[in-house]
Amino acid sequence: MKIKLENNKVFFDNNGSKKEIHPFWLRERVNGESFLDKGTQQRLFDPTELKKNIEIKDLKLSDEFLEVLFDDGAKTKLAIQNIFKEFSNINDVKFIEKIKWDSSLKNYNNYEFDEKIFEQKKMYEALVNFYQFGFVIFKKVPTKNNFLIEFANSIGSVRRTNFGEFFNVKSIPNPNDLAYTSLPLAPHTDNPYRNPVPCIQILHCIENEVKGGYSTLVDGYTVTEKLKKDHPDLYKILTEIKVRYQFIDKDVYLENWAEMIELDDEGNFKQVRFSPRLDFVPLMDKDKLELYYSARNKISELYNSDKFKIQFKLSPGDLLMMDNHRLLHGRTEYNANEGNRFLQGCYIDYDSTEGKLRHLKKKFNYEL
Repeated sequence: MKIKLENNKVFFDNNGSKKEIHPFWLRERVNGESFLDKGTQQRLFDPTELKKNIEIKDLKLSDEFLEVLFDDGAKTKLAIQNIFKEFSNINDVKFIEKIKWDSSLKNYNNYEFDEKIFEQKKMYEALVNFYQFGFVIFKKVPTKNNFLIEFANSIGSVRRTNFGEFFNVKSIPNPNDLAYTSLPLAPHTDNPYRNPVPCIQILHCIENEVKGGYSTLVDGYTVTEKLKKDHPDLYKILTEIKVRYQFIDKDVYLENWAEMIELDDEGNFKQVRFSPRLDFVPLMDKDKLELYYSARNKISELYNSDKFKIQFKLSPGDLLMMDNHRLLHGRTEYNANEGNRFLQGCYIDYDSTEGKLRHLKKKFNYEL
């Protein structure tokens, strides 16, 4: 990608495909104290009030910057790299490359907590790791006074649901969800019946005195890529058919129709929804239904395979942050009579972690 100048015009050259950059597009992006608020970086002018036929009077180009003088007197200095990012439609956070993993993953991403971590380079590194692997574990996080909420709100904002601002994961009488029992939980994603589905789940271990109750994680991204390679017909139908997910409680009835494997606009992996106790496949032709059921069974087999699953025991003070759009999680069975197993959980969304990561990137002058 290159920027070229010709007769007071700016061109974007991408491998021989040359396009003129509209002068108004450049005028909208003028910077400096006269045009942008220093703190918020919001415009101090309304672009809809500018004249439509804005023209460029003078241009200067270096390796790093494009300097532009407009006919209304405005002058700006634009970073070439920022122009490239906009033309590429790059979300700098989502551009972090996902690292596929399976049961061979041994070195989990652990970061020791301290009270200043939210503004440290260590948090930046932890969040990059989160986007690479889909999860990260913080150690020695305080277990008193629902500290989970303070932790989550220090990254972004807690997303409240019908379960409350946070929820307690332990065995209770008459539960409204199998999570609140001591039964084993197969790999699944949370809340597929919501629209939108919560992006990130945080689980904080308060007590864990039982022998079982191991946490399990599966990389849905790795598994779906495996299915795509080995069984393209099964992969295809899971990306095309919307199924109904539902949750019913005494005072709420939640429902969402969505694909089990959701792709982005470019046909790449975006999200997986998998909770077979909660999904209802629509009525289709018999042959199509048989193909769909075969696909669901195959991906369930992969999700539950020891080849793709990691397993570990959370200790008091451990806080697991995981991508609910990418990872499946579960647990092994435990005996509630052996002692307490008590976790607290909550949800936050991508805007929280993305916003925090960009803030730390800017603070430490990092490149993603």
